[in-house]
Amino acid sequence: MPRVCQFRHFGSMVESRQVSEHIFTTTASWSGSTGIGYDEYSREHELTMASETVLASSAAAFRGDPTRPNPEQLLVAAAASCQMLSFLAVAARARLDVVDYRDEAVGEMPEGNRPMSVTRIVLRPRITLAAAAPRAKVERLVEVAHRECFIAQSLRSEIVLEPTLLGLDE
Repeated sequence: MPRVCQFRHFGSMVESRQVSEHIFTTTASWSGSTGIGYDEYSREHELTMASETVLASSAAAFRGDPTRPNPEQLLVAAAASCQMLSFLAVAARARLDVVDYRDEAVGEMPEGNRPMSVTRIVLRPRITLAAAAPRAKVERLVEVAHRECFIAQSLRSEIVLEPTLLGLDE
């Protein structure tokens, strides 16, 4: 839903207008087993964006080719990929066997902000474990991974984590 922003013009006059957001989505997925140890599990993963190729364009809102990944999607993909790789690493070091990880990540870029920027990235990893583990331990590892994620530490954007954890001790 569009937000209403107010702009001050020439003293006390205030003009209101609706502002829309551009939403960019990326799916990062991995499967395998970290149970074989930190040095051995595969880091290969899939990033699904607007197309299967890496040929890029600007977003359709900026007169680009909507069938090609755009820089905003690639930014969201980088955040999702980095969080995933960081989590797999900390999970492997903690001897936690992760067998599936999928993130439906979303980036938000409000049009009314000048200069425009991706202000918020929501990561929603769905993490499946091979064997039951305490919820607090897995949630702590998600947070550790966030602190260790180079991309998250490089961005000014707010990054929100909303994990779904499967295979936990309850």
